[in-house]
Formats: sequence, C-alpha cells, structure tokens
Amino acid sequence: MKIGYFADGPWAHKALARLAEDKDIEISFICVRYDHQDSVLIEEGRKQKIDVLWHKNINSADFIERIKPYGCDLFVSMSFNQIFKTEIINIPPLKTINCHAGRLPFYRGRNILNWALINDEKEFGITVHYVDEGIDTGDIILQKVYEITDEDNYQTLLTRSYAGCADVLYEAVRQILSGRVQPIKQDSIDPVGTYCGMRGPGDELLQWNQTSREIFNFVRAICAPGPMALTFVDHVPVSVNRVSIIAGAHTYKGIPGQIIGKTERGWLVKTQDTMIELEEYKTTGRLGIGKRFKNE
Repeated sequence: MKIGYFADGPWAHKALARLAEDKDIEISFICVRYDHQDSVLIEEGRKQKIDVLWHKNINSADFIERIKPYGCDLFVSMSFNQIFKTEIINIPPLKTINCHAGRLPFYRGRNILNWALINDEKEFGITVHYVDEGIDTGDIILQKVYEITDEDNYQTLLTRSYAGCADVLYEAVRQILSGRVQPIKQDSIDPVGTYCGMRGPGDELLQWNQTSREIFNFVRAICAPGPMALTFVDHVPVSVNRVSIIAGAHTYKGIPGQIIGKTERGWLVKTQDTMIELEEYKTTGRLGIGKRFKNE
C-alpha cells in the first residue's frame, strides 16, 4: 500500500514510525502544514528518503497535479489543518482517512482533550474515519475509548493520545489493507453529534463563581503545556497550573475567589459552593489570607 501522509506534530511522529516499520506500507510523500513546517517530519523524510511537500492550498489544481504521479492507494491525515475537498479526497482508490482524538460523532472539531476535561467526561475516544467534506463527519473505520480519572490532566491525556493515535491509526490502516473495514455511519450512533470550537486568547480566564468541581476541571484542562488558567490578585497576573478538591468540604456562603486559609502546599480559596486548594501557580504578586482573586 502506498500512502500520502498529511501530518503535523507529536501525534504524527509516533504514527509515522509505526507505519514506516511495516514492510507492506510505503510512505510515498509527507505533506506538512504550510504555516508550521514540522522540522521532525522534514528530518524523518530526509532520513527515510521520503519526499516532503507543503502547499498553501492542497485543493489547488497545481498541488493536485503534483501529487497524482505518486500513485498513492490511500491518503492519511493526522493533525493536518486544511479541509480536504472532494477532488483530492477521491484521488487514491482507497480514499482519504483521518485520525481524530475524539469519540465521534461527539467531540467533533478542535481542542477536544481540553473540552473533554472541562466537561468532566469520564472517558475520551480516538477515532479513525473516512474524510468527507464535512468536519469530522465521515464514516467511522475504528474507534477506541480511554478512561479519564481525577488524576488526569491535559498533559497526561496528550501523552496517552500521542501513543493511542499511533496505535489506532496503524490498526485502521491494516484493516483497510486487508479489506476488513466495516464502516459505521456516524448518524447511526447519534443523528446530531456535538462540535467543539477552537479555544483562543482570553479563554484561559478563571471564573471563581463556578463550583469547586468546575474550577478543578477547568484548571487541569489547560494546565502546562497549555496556557494555564489565569486570574489576578491586586491587578497582578497569577497563572494557575494545579488545584485540588478538598474531600468533605462543605457548601456554604462566602466570597468566591477570596483566599481563606493557608496550607502546607498552598492556599485555600473560596469557590461558588465550597473551597479548593491552590497548589501550583506562578505570580510576581503577593498572596495572603483575605486577598481576592479577580478577572481584570
């Protein structure tokens, strides 16, 4: 099987290694993102003597004419950032597939791992599906589900997803190679599904009038290597990387965002319902009992 690989980032690095190890699979070319040309993929292409391409518009006539001579059987997308149109999707006889770190038809779209944690999900999925002109709407080839516990955060889910995407994508490609695919239409699972929007600057602001559980989920959803949750004390920014829920904490009235106690690891902060422990943070400001965290 000859594959054209459209890819970017750590998700794509591990998957490329899995595919390249298989003697039944030939990577004909690697197409990296135009606006972020992945140096790891470029170097791997050089080492393995694989052509590395990039183009501002992969659906353009000149790019399509450029890739047709490779004679690929299948196109594979892994963390690529352009939408495939009908003509390029249908160039290979086995069509085009995508690996998505979300449990389709739910969690289509962007920043899926962050949203799964914010929404207090107990599991996340990795799905390989055929590409159509919709956003993550094509028929499912293979899907696996992974548990989320309170010990997980954005970093742990990323690490598990890098390995999981490589495994699920490779297994799906092997299924296609052997002719064992039984596609599942997404609307047979749920006729509506859900979409997630891309997160951006300003979305990291921490809302102290939420419950302790909501704050816990928000902070762990965007911890490093994400932007970290942001709040302010005396107009000075405080980046929050970790908070913990206090077992047995009681619901009571108070001022959300106010520091109400000191612990060995950090500070107790009032929330909408109970309180949380602020454990990991960065600031040049001074914290103390009675101080109030606010959004500027």
